Amino acid sequence: MSRHPPAPALSDAPLASGLYLVATPIGNLRDITLRALDVLAAADLVLAEDTRVTGKLLSAYGISARLERYDEHAAERARPRVLQALAEGQRVALVSDAGTPLVSDPGYRLVREALEAGAAVHPVPGASALLAALTVAGLPTDRFLFAGFPPPKSAARRAFLEELAGVRATLVFYEGGSRLAACLADMAAVLGPRPAAVARELTKLYETVVRGTLDELAADPRLVDPKGEIVVLVGPGREAQATAEDADAALADALKRLKPAAAAAEVAKALGLSRRDLYRRAMELRKAADD
Repeated sequence: MSRHPPAPALSDAPLASGLYLVATPIGNLRDITLRALDVLAAADLVLAEDTRVTGKLLSAYGISARLERYDEHAAERARPRVLQALAEGQRVALVSDAGTPLVSDPGYRLVREALEAGAAVHPVPGASALLAALTVAGLPTDRFLFAGFPPPKSAARRAFLEELAGVRATLVFYEGGSRLAACLADMAAVLGPRPAAVARELTKLYETVVRGTLDELAADPRLVDPKGEIVVLVGPGREAQATAEDADAALADALKRLKPAAAAAEVAKALGLSRRDLYRRAMELRKAADD
């Protein structure tokens, strides 16, 4: 006997023509949405990153659909046929192996060309490893940057991380298990001991989230070649403290427009420095300019 109640009957409302970007489960098959099932059941064509993976999902819900491979290798060949199908008024669904299409998956060019051709493009939202990991990481969520997969080689990876070091937001990456330990070591070296989290196998049976500073995670034996899909999240770095030269330059500019007290207040707010100290320095700069 099934442990789960049967899903409600799929909608029999007609599906409009167009391209549907359908999110699929990242682990647990119950992560699928009812609307996603409606679209997959009614689509004339389902484009799948791996037809075997999508075939299993469709079979689990008793859906029979025409499947065609659409990954980075097949996209160039398939795209003209897909655009023709859309021009003929067909309903085409695009799915990835797991999660929301186009997030580190093929599909951007298809969406762009479909829009240029005048076809309707519809999002069918649902599961996303990026958002699932962000919600459980325990890191700031008011501002974040998804940076995708870091380069596989250490030198390129460190250069890539250097570009992101000044971003005042939580950084989110995807990474493979075989490269995770080396990636964490480079992150610790470049970004410092920031708070971070590693999430793997999200919504699956062995879902795991390991939290700590980057140097702690880099040394954690549990994160040496782990299995499964992995999301790495790194908290924002501290804002660099303004130097005395920065303060003097800002004060000199402000004093062209404002009296010393107002100039000090403006620079204190902009640079996060002491208003009292800045006022004293503003008076020194004003006196030097008058001498």
